[in-house]
Amino acid sequence: MIPIELLRKIRRIQIRTSRAASDLLAGQYHSAFKGRGIEFEEVRAYQFGDDVRSIDWNVTARVGDPHIKVFREERELTVMLLVDVSASQGFGTRSQTKRELITEACATLAFSAIENNDKVGLLLFSDRIERFVPPRKGTQHVLRVIRELLVHEPVGSGTDLPMAMEYFQRIQRRRCTAFLVSDFLDESDWSRAVAPVRRRHDLVAIDVHDLREQAIPNVGLLEIRDAETGEVAIVDTSSPAVRAAWSDQANELEAKRIASLQTHRIDRLSLGTGDDFIHELRQFFKVREARMAR
Repeated sequence: MIPIELLRKIRRIQIRTSRAASDLLAGQYHSAFKGRGIEFEEVRAYQFGDDVRSIDWNVTARVGDPHIKVFREERELTVMLLVDVSASQGFGTRSQTKRELITEACATLAFSAIENNDKVGLLLFSDRIERFVPPRKGTQHVLRVIRELLVHEPVGSGTDLPMAMEYFQRIQRRRCTAFLVSDFLDESDWSRAVAPVRRRHDLVAIDVHDLREQAIPNVGLLEIRDAETGEVAIVDTSSPAVRAAWSDQANELEAKRIASLQTHRIDRLSLGTGDDFIHELRQFFKVREARMAR
């Protein structure tokens, strides 16, 4: 029996994100993410305005009138949401945690997918594989995905991106569109692990963050705790040098993350807690759509 409050939360997310997917994103999603390829559909008589490059010369010679080959996009996609549920996702200082942001962004992507009759699957990971939901179609399946994102209690606290990528490669043999959703707070050489995934699949990195991870305010002595390792430290935020060092380190990590993704030609979407993620998704889809049209 699902608790009433959880049902209400799922319903609120469904209303907000499904409406955005239907009204704003579904058409852009269709253009930004292509099917597996083009397949032959039929041969028909040439009509004024048809591309002459599509003429089937063998049929034309046989029947005496110009005919063209017609192809259609093999549209159906499998969309996989690869979601980091490590302890650092519980952090948030701008009206929501990173995990709450991830849940709404993934719900919007999932509803966009089913609007286009695509399948959606979910892989939750920390420093281990937490949960795998096989790809399926339909609204009820997306509601299950949202429920897993909301209620799953991770066993692990750390992040192991290479392990998650290796597991994903084993379970998903056919090409798909995969959204890797994480804050990428993994000290391993994870960029090597994403390279083979990018070669087989259309991989998009969604980089989630909170403002206070990049800039710390002047609030005097502050006890901070690393959610993933449990390490505790006292930081004197009244010191300009300490605040500058905090920002410098965050900027350095971000630059390294961006460079790693660019090296492997992986699209990156950056989402911050408290921001309008739907606007960011729309802008991202527009850029993808323009590139796919070229």
